[in-house]
Amino acid sequence: MDAIKEALKNSRYIYLWGPSLGKRGLIWSLLEIAKIAGMILMPRASLRIGELDPVDLENFPPYLKRRLKIVTVMMVGSVIWMVIVAVLLKFR
Repeated sequence: MDAIKEALKNSRYIYLWGPSLGKRGLIWSLLEIAKIAGMILMPRASLRIGELDPVDLENFPPYLKRRLKIVTVMMVGSVIWMVIVAVLLKFR
């Protein structure tokens, strides 16, 4: 999380929420990572509303971007599997 904060140090979102990122529990940390991953992987809306600095986006390290993609795929995959399990349990 510290590397992400350092890479996005000029962005308004990190400026506002930076001190508390990763310190509010498991669920909030997952939501924060999902928000940051969305800002980096689909930046158009975040750039438009001013949460993300364009310079930070251009200089964002590729290894962190790759990790955010992996985390996003894992979270989406987990939700899909939970839905499948719920449907299978319902028809059991």
